[in-house]
Amino acid sequence: MSVDLRFNNNDYKVEPGFSLFEYANLFGIQIPTSCNKQGKCKECLVEINSGMENLSNRLIEEKHLENRFRLSCCTRIIKDGCSVSCHTMHRGKMRIENKSELQNLNFHAQKIEPSVKRKGDKIYLDTEQIDCSQLPIYGIALDLGTTTVVIRLINLETGLVVADTAFENPQKFGGSDVMARIHYDSIHKGKLLNKVLIGYLNHAIKELPVNPHSIYEMVIAGNSTMRDLFFRESVYSIGQSPYQSVTEIELINGSRTTTSISKTAQELNIVINPKARVYGLPIISGHVGADTAACMLALNIANEEKLVAIMDIGTNTELVLGNRNKIYAASCPAGPAFEGGNISCGMPALTGAIEKIKFLDNSSILLKVIDEVQAEGICGSGLVELLSELLRTNRINSLGRFNNGANEIIVYSDENKKIYLTENDISQLAQAKGANTAGLHTIFNNFGIEFNDVDYFYLAGAFGKYLDIEASKRIGLIPDIENDKIKQVGNASIDGASIALLSITKRKEIEELMKKVTHCRLETDPSFFHYFVEGCHFKSMESLK
Repeated sequence: MSVDLRFNNNDYKVEPGFSLFEYANLFGIQIPTSCNKQGKCKECLVEINSGMENLSNRLIEEKHLENRFRLSCCTRIIKDGCSVSCHTMHRGKMRIENKSELQNLNFHAQKIEPSVKRKGDKIYLDTEQIDCSQLPIYGIALDLGTTTVVIRLINLETGLVVADTAFENPQKFGGSDVMARIHYDSIHKGKLLNKVLIGYLNHAIKELPVNPHSIYEMVIAGNSTMRDLFFRESVYSIGQSPYQSVTEIELINGSRTTTSISKTAQELNIVINPKARVYGLPIISGHVGADTAACMLALNIANEEKLVAIMDIGTNTELVLGNRNKIYAASCPAGPAFEGGNISCGMPALTGAIEKIKFLDNSSILLKVIDEVQAEGICGSGLVELLSELLRTNRINSLGRFNNGANEIIVYSDENKKIYLTENDISQLAQAKGANTAGLHTIFNNFGIEFNDVDYFYLAGAFGKYLDIEASKRIGLIPDIENDKIKQVGNASIDGASIALLSITKRKEIEELMKKVTHCRLETDPSFFHYFVEGCHFKSMESLK
């Protein structure tokens, strides 16, 4: 007899007795490892969708893992005639526009003044010589998301983007949201969340088209928890009221002058130049972190006269409202659904993700897949369009229930693969949408304006850039305002980190701006829960009262 193994949504017939890592090698599936499959590096994570009872018992090397996660090198299929379904963390290239987002933001009209400079063959970080080389000098901007990590390699002499890449955040074994990861980090010793992330990051850096030793600085953007986990700081206080980072507490008590963090690559075990500086952008307060600061830097809020809103939809949605004179900011705990997390066939916006979906009159479904390869799953923009099409064609009601009594819809299938959306998936998306809706209503109410009062409504993030605006309005994900006010600006967090990498002046500017921002605490606002409940319905945002 044989085993039915579904690996990354592809179906195989295999013989039992081998590790999941060995099966992956057989199928050409790359799983990172830096310990020669001994279970020490904790990098070869797989998520078990079904069939856990058909696998070998957990080894001591897996004691840090809970629920459905295993190390593929330690996990064997031990039963015959059974079925197992699993998948790896997603890795892949991000979509790169013909012009970089930095150029779109007119950054190159400004002076490039990085901290790292060359004088002859001597390389200086600020005023200290850290190397001697005739090779080009590089830096990395890092957008450290709860669900997806984006890396941008930049030539520090020309300011040009050399490469963009991304991978699914491997810390998901500690939970899909920041509160779960705070809890995990607090009860497990050894900084395992940090160790696994650094391992994945180092693999990605080694695959970049330059010598890692020529990378002399990194700038990190991410929410407060992701940033502090990266820098090996305690995150316990972020999970306890009043939800403050260690750096914020130290700023308040006068033991530091900024919430930004700076360490060396050697201190963090990152495989770039050991003397390179790793700089974490400042956080604002609570869960409003360095990713929000980066967005504000990218969109030049410090010098903006017009009234603007910024919405960066993700596991923690960042919200900013105001201009140079008055700025409110909030972090909204939306969960990972719109980034593909906790969705049956969800995935990040990487190669193989279905990004556009249209129902045709003949009942067929038109799909667009990133990089035009075989479909592997559905990313956030595809999920929004799928929900919109289900509403438009009366297949679901405003509560997200199928009108024909079904419990799923199949989007794509062939002899080896089925990609679908279930009623439970729709419930996950409804809750994520409800949180985003509640966050927007709450911050606008606190600021004292209506949605239509803004001059521009920026949709930031890779997800926001590829959203269909009408589909987003139909399901109530964004306000139903004039389309010419809505600007899809791409990953403003990675752009802001890139600007900080290339400009000492801009880095100082964002440090000062953080002191002027008012933190809108959604968790203590009595109206948030009301808007959340109403926002879980798939209907226009303006219809909520």
